[in-house]
Amino acid sequence: MTDFKLPETRYAQSGDVSIAYQVMGDGPIDLILVPGFISHIEFQHELPGYTAFLRRLAGFARVVTFDKRGQGMSDRISGAPSLEVRMDDVRAVMDTIGSRRAALVGFSEGGCMSVMFGATYPERVSHLVLTGCFSRSADRLSDEAWEARFEQILRLWGTGDLTKTIAPSEAVDPAVIAQYAKWERLASSPGALRTLLRLNRQIDVTAILPTLQVPTLVLHSKADLQVPVDLGRKLAAAISGARYIEYPIGDHAVWTANNEAVPGDIEEFVTGRRDHGTVEFERVLATVLFTDIVDSTRRATAMGDERWLRVLGNHDQIAREIVGKHRGNLVKSTGDGVLATFDGPGRAVRCALAFGSAAKQIGLSVRAGLHTGEIEIRGNDIGGIAVHGAARVMSHCGSDEVLVSRVVTDLVAGAGLKFAERGSYELKGLPGKWDLFAASG
Repeated sequence: MTDFKLPETRYAQSGDVSIAYQVMGDGPIDLILVPGFISHIEFQHELPGYTAFLRRLAGFARVVTFDKRGQGMSDRISGAPSLEVRMDDVRAVMDTIGSRRAALVGFSEGGCMSVMFGATYPERVSHLVLTGCFSRSADRLSDEAWEARFEQILRLWGTGDLTKTIAPSEAVDPAVIAQYAKWERLASSPGALRTLLRLNRQIDVTAILPTLQVPTLVLHSKADLQVPVDLGRKLAAAISGARYIEYPIGDHAVWTANNEAVPGDIEEFVTGRRDHGTVEFERVLATVLFTDIVDSTRRATAMGDERWLRVLGNHDQIAREIVGKHRGNLVKSTGDGVLATFDGPGRAVRCALAFGSAAKQIGLSVRAGLHTGEIEIRGNDIGGIAVHGAARVMSHCGSDEVLVSRVVTDLVAGAGLKFAERGSYELKGLPGKWDLFAASG
Protein backbone atom coordinates (compact mmCIF):
# COMPACT_ATOMS: atom_id res chain seq x y z
CA MET A 1 0.00 0.00 0.00
CA THR A 2 1.70 3.17 -1.15
CA ASP A 3 -0.74 5.45 0.68
CA PHE A 4 0.01 3.94 4.08
CA LYS A 5 0.43 6.47 6.89
CA LEU A 6 1.91 5.85 10.30
CA PRO A 7 -0.59 5.98 13.16
CA GLU A 8 -0.87 9.18 15.17
CA THR A 9 0.03 9.31 18.86
CA ARG A 10 -2.79 10.04 21.29
CA TYR A 11 -2.93 10.20 25.09
CA ALA A 12 -5.00 8.43 27.72
CA GLN A 13 -5.24 9.63 31.32
CA SER A 14 -4.29 7.11 33.98
CA GLY A 15 -4.88 9.06 37.18
CA ASP A 16 -2.78 12.19 36.75
CA VAL A 17 -0.36 10.54 34.28
CA SER A 18 -0.66 10.80 30.48
CA ILE A 19 -0.10 7.51 28.64
CA ALA A 20 0.89 7.72 24.96
CA TYR A 21 -0.75 5.22 22.63
CA GLN A 22 -1.26 4.49 18.92
CA VAL A 23 -3.94 2.55 17.06
CA MET A 24 -3.43 0.71 13.77
CA GLY A 25 -6.11 -1.17 11.85
CA ASP A 26 -9.84 -1.53 12.38
CA GLY A 27 -10.32 -5.28 12.76
CA PRO A 28 -13.08 -6.77 14.93
CA ILE A 29 -10.61 -7.83 17.64
CA ASP A 30 -8.66 -5.46 19.87
CA LEU A 31 -5.02 -6.48 20.30
CA ILE A 32 -3.15 -4.57 23.03
CA LEU A 33 0.64 -4.90 22.80
CA VAL A 34 2.24 -4.59 26.24
CA PRO A 35 5.93 -3.62 25.90
CA GLY A 36 8.98 -4.71 27.85
CA PHE A 37 11.29 -2.37 29.74
CA ILE A 38 12.12 -0.22 26.71
CA SER A 39 9.65 1.42 24.35
CA HIS A 40 9.00 4.52 22.28
CA ILE A 41 5.91 4.03 20.13
CA GLU A 42 6.87 6.65 17.54
CA PHE A 43 10.56 5.92 17.05
CA GLN A 44 10.05 2.15 17.01
CA HIS A 45 8.63 2.58 13.51
CA GLU A 46 12.23 3.40 12.48
CA LEU A 47 13.42 -0.07 13.55
CA PRO A 48 13.61 -2.66 10.75
CA GLY A 49 10.54 -4.88 10.66
CA TYR A 50 8.55 -3.16 13.42
CA THR A 51 5.92 -1.43 11.28
CA ALA A 52 5.56 -4.47 9.02
CA PHE A 53 4.98 -6.61 12.13
CA LEU A 54 2.19 -4.29 13.32
CA ARG A 55 0.62 -4.12 9.86
CA ARG A 56 0.59 -7.91 9.73
CA LEU A 57 -1.35 -7.99 13.02
CA ALA A 58 -3.59 -5.14 11.84
CA GLY A 59 -4.75 -7.40 9.02
CA PHE A 60 -7.10 -9.10 11.48
CA ALA A 61 -7.27 -6.79 14.52
CA ARG A 62 -7.29 -3.24 15.82
CA VAL A 63 -3.73 -3.07 17.14
CA VAL A 64 -2.91 -0.80 20.06
CA THR A 65 0.60 0.09 21.22
CA PHE A 66 1.48 2.27 24.20
CA ASP A 67 4.39 3.51 26.27
CA LYS A 68 4.19 2.65 29.95
CA ARG A 69 4.45 5.52 32.39
CA GLY A 70 8.01 6.77 32.68
CA GLN A 71 8.87 5.48 29.21
CA GLY A 72 8.96 6.82 25.68
CA MET A 73 6.31 9.46 25.02
CA SER A 74 4.33 8.88 28.22
CA ASP A 75 4.78 11.15 31.23
CA ARG A 76 8.04 10.82 33.11
CA ILE A 77 7.60 10.05 36.79
CA SER A 78 9.72 9.95 39.93
CA GLY A 79 10.71 6.48 41.05
CA ALA A 80 9.47 3.33 39.31
CA PRO A 81 5.85 2.13 39.14
CA SER A 82 4.71 -1.22 40.52
CA LEU A 83 3.03 -3.83 38.32
CA GLU A 84 -0.29 -2.86 39.88
CA VAL A 85 0.12 0.78 38.85
CA ARG A 86 1.35 -0.14 35.38
CA MET A 87 -1.66 -2.44 35.02
CA ASP A 88 -3.94 0.58 35.45
CA ASP A 89 -2.28 2.14 32.40
CA VAL A 90 -3.57 -0.74 30.24
CA ARG A 91 -7.07 -0.22 31.59
CA ALA A 92 -6.86 3.54 30.96
CA VAL A 93 -5.90 3.01 27.32
CA MET A 94 -8.68 0.44 26.82
CA ASP A 95 -11.25 2.78 28.36
CA THR A 96 -10.09 5.70 26.21
CA ILE A 97 -10.43 3.80 22.91
CA GLY A 98 -13.72 2.18 24.00
CA SER A 99 -12.36 -1.35 24.20
CA ARG A 100 -14.47 -3.49 26.51
CA ARG A 101 -12.47 -6.68 25.84
CA ALA A 102 -9.11 -7.27 24.20
CA ALA A 103 -6.40 -9.81 23.59
CA LEU A 104 -3.19 -8.86 25.40
CA VAL A 105 0.20 -9.58 23.84
CA GLY A 106 2.89 -9.17 26.49
CA PHE A 107 6.57 -8.91 25.57
CA SER A 108 9.28 -9.82 28.08
CA GLU A 109 8.50 -8.27 31.48
CA GLY A 110 5.36 -6.80 29.86
CA GLY A 111 4.12 -10.38 29.93
CA CYS A 112 4.11 -10.32 33.73
CA MET A 113 2.00 -7.18 33.69
CA SER A 114 -0.34 -8.89 31.20
CA VAL A 115 -0.64 -11.93 33.45
CA MET A 116 -1.62 -9.74 36.38
CA PHE A 117 -4.18 -7.85 34.29
CA GLY A 118 -5.65 -11.07 32.90
CA ALA A 119 -5.97 -12.63 36.34
CA THR A 120 -7.49 -9.47 37.85
CA TYR A 121 -9.84 -8.55 35.00
CA PRO A 122 -10.62 -11.81 33.15
CA GLU A 123 -13.83 -10.32 31.81
CA ARG A 124 -11.79 -7.74 29.87
CA VAL A 125 -9.25 -10.17 28.38
CA SER A 126 -10.25 -12.55 25.59
CA HIS A 127 -6.81 -14.05 25.06
CA LEU A 128 -3.36 -13.78 26.58
CA VAL A 129 -0.20 -14.11 24.46
CA LEU A 130 3.15 -14.11 26.26
CA THR A 131 6.29 -13.93 24.15
CA GLY A 132 9.87 -14.05 25.45
CA CYS A 133 8.46 -13.94 28.98
CA PHE A 134 9.22 -15.30 32.44
CA SER A 135 7.32 -15.67 35.70
CA ARG A 136 10.12 -14.66 38.08
CA SER A 137 12.72 -12.14 36.97
CA ALA A 138 15.36 -13.31 39.42
CA ASP A 139 15.43 -16.70 37.66
CA ARG A 140 17.18 -15.17 34.64
CA LEU A 141 20.55 -14.59 36.30
CA SER A 142 22.22 -15.21 39.66
CA ASP A 143 22.53 -12.14 41.90
CA GLU A 144 26.21 -11.77 41.09
CA ALA A 145 25.71 -12.15 37.33
CA TRP A 146 22.76 -9.79 37.39
CA GLU A 147 24.69 -7.03 39.17
CA ALA A 148 27.41 -7.25 36.53
CA ARG A 149 24.87 -7.21 33.70
CA PHE A 150 22.96 -4.36 35.38
CA GLU A 151 26.05 -2.16 35.50
CA GLN A 152 26.94 -3.09 31.91
CA ILE A 153 23.50 -2.05 30.62
CA LEU A 154 23.71 1.30 32.39
CA ARG A 155 27.31 1.92 31.27
CA LEU A 156 26.51 1.22 27.62
CA TRP A 157 22.99 2.65 27.55
CA GLY A 158 22.43 4.69 24.42
CA THR A 159 25.10 2.92 22.36
CA GLY A 160 22.90 0.21 20.87
CA ASP A 161 24.69 -2.53 22.81
CA LEU A 162 21.31 -4.01 23.71
CA THR A 163 20.88 -5.03 20.06
CA LYS A 164 23.29 -7.91 20.72
CA THR A 165 20.83 -9.60 23.07
CA ILE A 166 17.36 -8.45 21.99
CA ALA A 167 17.88 -8.47 18.20
CA PRO A 168 21.16 -10.29 17.39
CA SER A 169 19.99 -10.98 13.83
CA GLU A 170 20.13 -7.21 13.25
CA ALA A 171 23.41 -6.62 15.10
CA VAL A 172 25.54 -7.15 11.97
CA ASP A 173 24.47 -3.79 10.53
CA PRO A 174 26.08 -0.68 12.09
CA ALA A 175 23.24 1.49 10.75
CA VAL A 176 20.67 -0.64 12.57
CA ILE A 177 22.73 -0.60 15.77
CA ALA A 178 22.71 3.20 15.55
CA GLN A 179 18.91 3.12 15.30
CA TYR A 180 18.66 0.90 18.36
CA ALA A 181 21.03 3.26 20.18
CA LYS A 182 18.71 6.18 19.52
CA TRP A 183 15.72 4.08 20.59
CA GLU A 184 17.43 3.43 23.93
CA ARG A 185 18.14 7.12 24.48
CA LEU A 186 14.60 8.18 23.60
CA ALA A 187 12.97 5.47 25.69
CA SER A 188 14.59 6.25 29.03
CA SER A 189 17.45 8.06 30.73
CA PRO A 190 20.11 5.96 32.51
CA GLY A 191 18.98 7.25 35.91
CA ALA A 192 15.33 6.34 35.36
CA LEU A 193 16.43 3.01 33.93
CA ARG A 194 18.49 2.22 37.03
CA THR A 195 15.40 2.49 39.25
CA LEU A 196 13.20 0.57 36.81
CA LEU A 197 15.61 -2.34 36.37
CA ARG A 198 16.01 -2.77 40.12
CA LEU A 199 12.23 -2.88 40.49
CA ASN A 200 11.86 -5.29 37.57
CA ARG A 201 14.36 -7.63 39.22
CA GLN A 202 11.75 -8.16 41.96
CA ILE A 203 8.93 -9.18 39.60
CA ASP A 204 7.42 -12.55 40.45
CA VAL A 205 3.96 -13.59 39.21
CA THR A 206 4.44 -17.30 39.90
CA ALA A 207 1.69 -17.40 42.52
CA ILE A 208 -0.80 -15.83 40.11
CA LEU A 209 -0.31 -18.26 37.24
CA PRO A 210 -2.59 -21.07 38.57
CA THR A 211 -5.46 -18.57 38.90
CA LEU A 212 -5.44 -17.58 35.21
CA GLN A 213 -8.72 -18.42 33.48
CA VAL A 214 -7.91 -16.70 30.19
CA PRO A 215 -6.89 -18.78 27.13
CA THR A 216 -3.11 -18.39 27.04
CA LEU A 217 -0.44 -18.86 24.37
CA VAL A 218 3.24 -18.82 25.33
CA LEU A 219 5.78 -18.17 22.55
CA HIS A 220 9.52 -18.47 23.04
CA SER A 221 12.60 -18.79 20.87
CA LYS A 222 15.19 -21.38 21.74
CA ALA A 223 17.79 -18.80 20.66
CA ASP A 224 16.47 -15.99 22.90
CA LEU A 225 19.54 -14.34 24.45
CA GLN A 226 17.59 -12.03 26.76
CA VAL A 227 15.28 -14.55 28.47
CA PRO A 228 16.45 -18.21 28.50
CA VAL A 229 14.03 -20.61 26.83
CA ASP A 230 13.79 -22.72 30.00
CA LEU A 231 11.91 -19.85 31.64
CA GLY A 232 9.38 -19.81 28.81
CA ARG A 233 8.83 -23.54 29.23
CA LYS A 234 8.45 -23.09 32.98
CA LEU A 235 5.95 -20.28 32.50
CA ALA A 236 3.77 -22.31 30.14
CA ALA A 237 3.86 -25.37 32.41
CA ALA A 238 2.50 -23.33 35.32
CA ILE A 239 -0.57 -22.05 33.41
CA SER A 240 -3.45 -24.51 33.17
CA GLY A 241 -4.32 -25.31 29.57
CA ALA A 242 -1.69 -22.96 28.12
CA ARG A 243 -0.51 -23.64 24.60
CA TYR A 244 3.26 -23.48 24.13
CA ILE A 245 5.15 -22.89 20.88
CA GLU A 246 8.94 -22.96 20.78
CA TYR A 247 10.85 -21.67 17.77
CA PRO A 248 14.26 -23.11 16.78
CA ILE A 249 15.45 -19.61 15.82
CA GLY A 250 14.32 -16.08 16.55
CA ASP A 251 15.23 -12.91 18.39
CA HIS A 252 13.90 -11.67 21.70
CA ALA A 253 12.47 -8.70 19.75
CA VAL A 254 9.50 -10.27 17.97
CA TRP A 255 9.36 -7.84 15.04
CA THR A 256 12.63 -8.86 13.37
CA ALA A 257 12.74 -11.00 10.24
CA ASN A 258 14.05 -13.83 12.40
CA ASN A 259 10.56 -14.21 13.91
CA GLU A 260 8.44 -14.71 10.79
CA ALA A 261 6.07 -17.26 12.34
CA VAL A 262 5.06 -15.17 15.37
CA PRO A 263 2.26 -13.00 13.87
CA GLY A 264 0.72 -16.00 12.15
CA ASP A 265 0.67 -18.00 15.38
CA ILE A 266 -0.89 -15.05 17.21
CA GLU A 267 -3.58 -14.71 14.54
CA GLU A 268 -4.41 -18.40 14.61
CA PHE A 269 -4.64 -18.45 18.41
CA VAL A 270 -6.80 -15.34 18.64
CA THR A 271 -9.08 -15.86 15.61
CA GLY A 272 -8.95 -19.61 15.02
CA ARG A 273 -7.69 -19.12 11.46
CA ARG A 274 -4.50 -18.16 9.69
CA ASP A 275 -5.23 -16.50 6.38
CA HIS A 276 -3.61 -13.06 6.46
CA GLY A 277 -0.18 -12.09 5.20
CA THR A 278 0.62 -15.43 3.64
CA VAL A 279 1.87 -13.78 0.43
CA GLU A 280 3.24 -10.62 2.00
CA PHE A 281 6.69 -10.97 0.43
CA GLU A 282 8.02 -12.41 -2.81
CA ARG A 283 10.37 -15.32 -2.08
CA VAL A 284 13.23 -16.29 -4.37
CA LEU A 285 16.34 -18.44 -4.20
CA ALA A 286 19.51 -16.36 -4.09
CA THR A 287 23.11 -16.36 -2.93
CA VAL A 288 23.60 -13.71 -0.28
CA LEU A 289 26.93 -11.91 0.17
CA PHE A 290 27.88 -9.94 3.28
CA THR A 291 31.18 -8.07 3.45
CA ASP A 292 32.87 -6.14 6.23
CA ILE A 293 35.99 -3.97 6.52
CA VAL A 294 38.34 -5.51 9.09
CA ASP A 295 39.21 -3.23 12.03
CA SER A 296 37.06 -0.44 10.61
CA THR A 297 36.57 1.32 13.95
CA ARG A 298 40.30 1.44 14.70
CA ARG A 299 41.12 2.59 11.16
CA ALA A 300 38.45 5.30 11.27
CA THR A 301 39.85 6.63 14.54
CA ALA A 302 43.39 6.64 13.20
CA MET A 303 42.45 8.35 9.93
CA GLY A 304 39.98 10.90 11.20
CA ASP A 305 36.44 11.44 9.93
CA GLU A 306 37.21 13.32 6.70
CA ARG A 307 39.81 10.91 5.37
CA TRP A 308 37.83 7.86 6.48
CA LEU A 309 34.71 9.08 4.64
CA ARG A 310 36.75 9.39 1.43
CA VAL A 311 38.01 5.82 1.89
CA LEU A 312 34.43 4.57 2.46
CA GLY A 313 33.32 6.40 -0.68
CA ASN A 314 36.00 4.59 -2.71
CA HIS A 315 35.04 1.31 -1.06
CA ASP A 316 31.37 1.75 -1.98
CA GLN A 317 32.19 2.73 -5.56
CA ILE A 318 34.34 -0.38 -6.02
CA ALA A 319 31.55 -2.50 -4.54
CA ARG A 320 29.00 -1.11 -7.01
CA GLU A 321 31.26 -1.73 -9.97
CA ILE A 322 32.29 -5.26 -9.05
CA VAL A 323 28.84 -6.42 -7.96
CA GLY A 324 27.42 -5.03 -11.21
CA LYS A 325 30.13 -6.74 -13.25
CA HIS A 326 29.14 -10.08 -11.72
CA ARG A 327 25.42 -9.49 -12.41
CA GLY A 328 24.60 -9.07 -8.75
CA ASN A 329 22.17 -6.79 -6.94
CA LEU A 330 23.76 -4.42 -4.43
CA VAL A 331 21.04 -4.27 -1.79
CA LYS A 332 22.67 -1.73 0.49
CA SER A 333 25.81 -0.46 2.17
CA THR A 334 26.07 -1.41 5.84
CA GLY A 335 28.39 1.46 6.70
CA ASP A 336 31.62 -0.52 6.56
CA GLY A 337 30.52 -3.30 4.25
CA VAL A 338 27.86 -4.30 1.73
CA LEU A 339 24.94 -6.67 1.34
CA ALA A 340 24.36 -8.09 -2.15
CA THR A 341 22.48 -10.94 -3.81
CA PHE A 342 23.19 -13.06 -6.88
CA ASP A 343 21.13 -15.48 -8.95
CA GLY A 344 24.18 -17.72 -9.33
CA PRO A 345 26.44 -18.89 -6.47
CA GLY A 346 29.52 -19.13 -8.72
CA ARG A 347 29.26 -15.47 -9.69
CA ALA A 348 28.73 -14.56 -6.05
CA VAL A 349 31.93 -16.30 -4.93
CA ARG A 350 33.96 -14.79 -7.79
CA CYS A 351 32.57 -11.37 -6.93
CA ALA A 352 33.60 -11.75 -3.29
CA LEU A 353 37.13 -12.77 -4.30
CA ALA A 354 37.41 -9.91 -6.79
CA PHE A 355 36.12 -7.40 -4.29
CA GLY A 356 38.67 -8.54 -1.70
CA SER A 357 41.50 -8.07 -4.20
CA ALA A 358 40.25 -4.62 -5.26
CA ALA A 359 39.85 -3.50 -1.65
CA LYS A 360 43.49 -4.42 -0.97
CA GLN A 361 44.55 -2.01 -3.68
CA ILE A 362 43.08 0.91 -1.73
CA GLY A 363 44.58 -0.34 1.54
CA LEU A 364 41.54 -2.11 2.96
CA SER A 365 41.26 -5.63 4.33
CA VAL A 366 37.77 -7.10 3.95
CA ARG A 367 36.09 -10.33 4.88
CA ALA A 368 33.09 -11.90 3.16
CA GLY A 369 30.47 -14.51 3.97
CA LEU A 370 28.12 -16.26 1.53
CA HIS A 371 25.13 -18.55 1.85
CA THR A 372 22.51 -19.70 -0.65
CA GLY A 373 18.87 -20.01 0.36
CA GLU A 374 15.41 -18.51 0.09
CA ILE A 375 15.15 -14.77 0.66
CA GLU A 376 12.19 -12.41 0.92
CA ILE A 377 12.03 -9.34 -1.32
CA ARG A 378 10.89 -6.45 0.90
CA GLY A 379 10.79 -3.45 -1.39
CA ASN A 380 14.41 -2.34 -1.70
CA ASP A 381 15.52 -4.59 1.15
CA ILE A 382 15.67 -8.33 1.72
CA GLY A 383 15.07 -10.63 4.66
CA GLY A 384 14.86 -14.28 5.61
CA ILE A 385 17.04 -16.94 7.16
CA ALA A 386 19.45 -16.98 4.20
CA VAL A 387 20.37 -13.37 4.99
CA HIS A 388 21.09 -14.20 8.62
CA GLY A 389 23.02 -17.28 7.50
CA ALA A 390 25.36 -15.22 5.31
CA ALA A 391 25.90 -12.71 8.10
CA ARG A 392 26.75 -15.45 10.59
CA VAL A 393 29.13 -17.11 8.12
CA MET A 394 30.92 -13.79 7.68
CA SER A 395 31.31 -13.43 11.45
CA HIS A 396 33.72 -16.41 11.38
CA CYS A 397 35.92 -14.93 8.64
CA GLY A 398 39.48 -13.85 9.12
CA SER A 399 41.12 -10.91 7.32
CA ASP A 400 41.01 -11.13 3.51
CA GLU A 401 38.99 -14.35 3.72
CA VAL A 402 35.89 -15.45 1.83
CA LEU A 403 33.91 -18.05 3.74
CA VAL A 404 30.94 -19.95 2.32
CA SER A 405 28.44 -22.47 3.63
CA ARG A 406 28.34 -26.07 2.41
CA VAL A 407 25.25 -25.25 0.35
CA VAL A 408 27.36 -22.91 -1.78
CA THR A 409 30.14 -25.44 -2.33
CA ASP A 410 27.61 -28.09 -3.36
CA LEU A 411 26.02 -25.78 -5.92
CA VAL A 412 29.27 -24.65 -7.60
CA ALA A 413 30.82 -28.08 -8.07
CA GLY A 414 32.71 -28.14 -11.36
CA ALA A 415 32.88 -24.34 -11.62
CA GLY A 416 36.66 -24.23 -11.17
CA LEU A 417 36.58 -22.70 -7.70
CA LYS A 418 38.64 -24.11 -4.85
CA PHE A 419 37.55 -24.51 -1.24
CA ALA A 420 39.40 -25.41 1.95
CA GLU A 421 37.57 -26.82 4.97
CA ARG A 422 37.38 -24.49 7.96
CA GLY A 423 35.43 -26.74 10.32
CA SER A 424 31.89 -26.98 11.68
CA TYR A 425 30.32 -24.19 13.71
CA GLU A 426 27.16 -23.42 15.60
CA LEU A 427 25.91 -20.14 14.16
CA LYS A 428 24.12 -17.91 16.64
CA GLY A 429 20.34 -18.09 16.25
CA LEU A 430 20.45 -20.80 13.55
CA PRO A 431 19.81 -24.51 14.01
CA GLY A 432 22.39 -27.26 13.77
CA LYS A 433 26.09 -27.13 12.89
CA TRP A 434 27.30 -25.45 9.72
CA ASP A 435 30.29 -26.65 7.68
CA LEU A 436 32.27 -23.63 6.48
CA PHE A 437 34.80 -23.42 3.64
CA ALA A 438 37.34 -20.80 2.56
CA ALA A 439 37.07 -19.98 -1.14
CA SER A 440 39.88 -19.26 -3.58
CA GLY A 441 40.02 -18.80 -7.36
